[in-house]
Amino acid sequence: MSSQGSRASNKITDDELNSLILKLQTLLPQLNQGRNGRASATKVLNETCCYIRKLQKEVDDLSERLSQRLGSVDITSFDAEILKGLLQQ
Repeated sequence: MSSQGSRASNKITDDELNSLILKLQTLLPQLNQGRNGRASATKVLNETCCYIRKLQKEVDDLSERLSQRLGSVDITSFDAEILKGLLQQ
C-alpha cells in the first residue's frame, strides 16, 4: 500500500474532529464549569496544553515529595533506588 493510500485511510472527517474536540472540552475543568457553550478548537487545544503542563508539574512535585519521604524511611538502599527509578519514569 502506498503512503498516500495509507494517509487517505487515516484522514479524519470534520465531524469526527468536531466530536473529538467536544469530548476533549468536557475533560478540561476550566472549560467545563457549568457552561453549556462550545469553545473554539483553538481555545480547547491551548487549554489542553496548559492543563497537561499543570498536571505534569503536579506529578513532578508529588514525585519529589515522595522521594524525600522515602529518603527518611528506613529501607534498604536497593529498595529505595528501585522506587526512585520507578518514580522517575
